[in-house]
Amino acid sequence: MVCIMAAVMMMSVGCHKDSISPIIPDSPIIPDGALPGLFSVSATQQVFFSQGNLQYQASTNTWRFAEHQYDYVGTQTSDGFGYYGGNVSGSDNRYISSTYSGWIDLFGWGTGSNPTLSPVDGDYGAFVDWGCNPISNGGNTNNLWRTLTKSEWDYLFNSRTDASSKCGTGNINGVGGLIILPDSWTLPSECSFASGFAIINPNTHPDWTHNSYTLAQWAQMEAAGAVFLPAAGYRLGTYVHDVGNFGGYWSSMPYSEYYASNMDFNSNYLNAASNYDRFIGFSVRPVQDN
Repeated sequence: MVCIMAAVMMMSVGCHKDSISPIIPDSPIIPDGALPGLFSVSATQQVFFSQGNLQYQASTNTWRFAEHQYDYVGTQTSDGFGYYGGNVSGSDNRYISSTYSGWIDLFGWGTGSNPTLSPVDGDYGAFVDWGCNPISNGGNTNNLWRTLTKSEWDYLFNSRTDASSKCGTGNINGVGGLIILPDSWTLPSECSFASGFAIINPNTHPDWTHNSYTLAQWAQMEAAGAVFLPAAGYRLGTYVHDVGNFGGYWSSMPYSEYYASNMDFNSNYLNAASNYDRFIGFSVRPVQDN
């Protein structure tokens, strides 16, 4: 919950002066693997975001959060359509399988129990939250984390206090994505932030230059609670597309028999309530309730 300093008047007896004694509530305990900022996702609920996108290694059945917020797997070589990129060495989402020894971070909807499920909508009948698994650098215990609902993504971007001023596109050391500021926020003295999107030049699209940070500057922004969602692309079967151009992040909510809801963006738009085929591989960014 947002920490609010309160003061109460302590009444003394006789001729002594009244004194004011501040009551300062305890700061929230930051969970293992979480960032320090708190974000309202409903009128009554705040969450911590994980330190990075969720990643999975099938050969060892290991889940982890990316080491840095700007890390993503993508695809390391061109898939024939010119799409490539990613900065997790030795890993590639094209090789999704039950025996792959690299890391993947684009998942079909609700595949917390089987992240290598087939590219067929009908195989995605039930949602299993990825947060049900023990995440090695996120407490390493079952059921600590969860996926935001469709309404929570929408509240975060459209309904919380000053929502429109706390979101903007940008890049960290050249990696493009979406920046989200926490409910309580103080801009670091050596940084700047502009909400919204870049003015798109058709000759330079996508344009992530709206906010640009060096690694040192981003370290200050992150310490102040800022979240970054990289534009990690999406996967269709074993084809990985729009890496560096598009970011899609699943919600926990189904939309119809073969569709589910998600949040997605590029450098000039944000849709907090999209709906896509369940077999599409999108990013997952778990949260933990405060």
